[in-house]
Amino acid sequence: MSAPDTWNPAQYRKFGAERARPFDDLLALVEPAPGGRAVDLGCGTGELTARLHRHLGAAATVGLDSSAAMLEKARPLEGDGLRFELGDIAAFAADAGYDVVLSNAALHWIPDHPALLARLRAALRPGGQLAVQVPANADHPSHALAFEVANEAPFAEALRAAGDALDEATPVLAPERYAERLDELGFADQHVRLQVYGHHLARSADVVEWTKGTTLTRYQRGLAPALFDQFVARYRARLLGAIGERAPYFYTFKRLLFAARLPAPA
Repeated sequence: MSAPDTWNPAQYRKFGAERARPFDDLLALVEPAPGGRAVDLGCGTGELTARLHRHLGAAATVGLDSSAAMLEKARPLEGDGLRFELGDIAAFAADAGYDVVLSNAALHWIPDHPALLARLRAALRPGGQLAVQVPANADHPSHALAFEVANEAPFAEALRAAGDALDEATPVLAPERYAERLDELGFADQHVRLQVYGHHLARSADVVEWTKGTTLTRYQRGLAPALFDQFVARYRARLLGAIGERAPYFYTFKRLLFAARLPAPA
């Protein structure tokens, strides 16, 4: 049985402007690829994929996402070489089929990043570009406490029964490890950086609304609705106990951005 789709476009878009800032920075690292083919892994509601398509001048761009609810919002953007597909980005594989492979805030859901990068490299043509942004905020209370609460009773038992082992808070590597792996995979040029994004929220409790749109969906998939409500309540209490009830609140969010290009064909 497939996991339920817990992504809520309205919840995700509550902080749409804040979530778009890292994408803007990532896109600035990608050179146009006129007439090329591109894929956006974890495209969500598609607005950023459409911007990627226009920036590249690509002949064909496909956005891939596992959430039917998110893709329903993306469908009206299709046309002029842009399309969207339902699929599991963890299973993505292509044999030298793309000029650009991009993923913005999605690959942190997938384990074993050294192996993942090898698969993404295999999807690129000679001279192709890889561009990735992943959250690296697992040590912030907003993320660390969600993982701690998930490992408490009664949530841990229910999540393990649903197939979530809860043995890894994040598969995201250190910045230098991405640089090393990109070099091992033969990328000729690379840019890797850790960046802190600061978000001015109306109050500290808004962090709960932020994580309900992203991080907490992992736990929502494995919990019955009433139990998930209990989870959120406990998480909220733990989080506000750690960061305080403040208005306004400055939410710091670390992200890793990297872009690399394969050598051009001889």
